[in-house]
Amino acid sequence: MPPVSEPQGAKSLTIGELAAAGGVGVETIRFYQRRDLLRTPARGGGIRHYDRADVRRLRFIRQAQAAGFTLEEIRELLELDAGEDRSRARELAKARIEALDAKIADLQRAQDALRRLARECAEGSAGPCPILSSFDV
Repeated sequence: MPPVSEPQGAKSLTIGELAAAGGVGVETIRFYQRRDLLRTPARGGGIRHYDRADVRRLRFIRQAQAAGFTLEEIRELLELDAGEDRSRARELAKARIEALDAKIADLQRAQDALRRLARECAEGSAGPCPILSSFDV
């Protein structure tokens, strides 16, 4: 991964500061570096210095993970960001949307079942709570 040049006058960050800015631990930064998702800058004065581009990349990785992309897919997206293959980026996004839609539908079914359970087991009703039957669809 080529080094990212830092704009003149921009503050460099230590690995701890980068981790804090991205809301992760230092070991997560190192893990991403081993997976070639983040660059490993050369040491300057015994300390590795990161810049705002590294913060941006780290935040993207975290957001992509939250959207359900695998680390391999994230690596591909990062590579696509530097290229012109818009159709592949669109293809990855559409596939992720389909997976999220399926997950949302599953969660909706679970929510509906829990609502039935809460309704059927309301206070004041006599007899046992029909737990198993409330999840029958």
